[in-house]
Amino acid sequence: MFQIAAQRAMSVADYMAAANAHYYATRDPLGADGDFTTAPEISQMFGEMVGIWIADLWQRAGQPAFRYVEFGPGRGTLAADALRTMTRFGCVPQGVHLVETSPALRAAQASRLPEARHHADLSELDDDVAPIIVANEFFDALPIHQYEMTDGGWRERMVAREAGRLAARPGDVPADEAVPPGLRHQPVGTIVETAPAAAAVMQSCAFRLSRRGGALLAIDYGYCGPAAGDTLQAVKAHRFADPFADPGEIDLTAHVDFAALAFAARHAGTRVLGPVGQGEWLRRLGLDARLDALAKAAPDRADDLRGQRDRLVEPQQMGELFKVMAVHASGWPTPEGFPDLRGAA
Repeated sequence: MFQIAAQRAMSVADYMAAANAHYYATRDPLGADGDFTTAPEISQMFGEMVGIWIADLWQRAGQPAFRYVEFGPGRGTLAADALRTMTRFGCVPQGVHLVETSPALRAAQASRLPEARHHADLSELDDDVAPIIVANEFFDALPIHQYEMTDGGWRERMVAREAGRLAARPGDVPADEAVPPGLRHQPVGTIVETAPAAAAVMQSCAFRLSRRGGALLAIDYGYCGPAAGDTLQAVKAHRFADPFADPGEIDLTAHVDFAALAFAARHAGTRVLGPVGQGEWLRRLGLDARLDALAKAAPDRADDLRGQRDRLVEPQQMGELFKVMAVHASGWPTPEGFPDLRGAA
């Protein structure tokens, strides 16, 4: 597939979409034997904090009927930990729904969550009750467009084969209008990214929240734009790799622009909180108290548990690069874990 596609130039977005589709369809990429590890695989405490966040919100909303929906649920680890925790508080969703297209990951999820239903996208899910949606490290894998400033103006970066290998270079068609106005005046060589696919998913979710109530929790690594820079990256065997060296065999991601996601959500009439650092969010929800309880119950695991906590929370690890943003229907209470209402709309 990729050899045929490489005979003609394609946008970075098309390249990323095709490569990731093949990559995720053909393997389970998680864990020590895979290419990367996500927060739910690091510690059960991560999923438990998500479960506490949902249970608290549900209780303060008046215990309404809702569906648990997760985008890109990996092996189902986060959902299993969150649902177990929610059940302790009497918070039982009206169905567990996983938005996943990978056959390999669907199989792993089904073994852990046999009651769950799979969907290719949100449109397949009935729109009759409120959803509470979780998207952990989902938006970073959606395709991005890249634009580069040249002597002739902005051009979209295209992927093609050069000297026997794939590379991205500016195309020939002017693309000035595709670059956000606030970023158009840049030096030659500057790269700007846009993520219309991510914005479209967010807006679809937000419109559903506006209609039915509910909330969305997005956790990912990224920034608050607008900002220029090339963030496309690849990971293989837990090491960074050339994004164009082995298409379909490496994980391609890009940093998430949370400001763009927030704009899409507000446009649909929902309220937005954050983003805040993952470490701050987890501490506000009681991660350290949960650590103390687990360590007391299993003293022989105390050091390992503290190491897990530090990896999730500390600034030099995942605590600041990874951010958390909440989106909720205007009639629902303000979700916990955020310092104040700045950023809400």
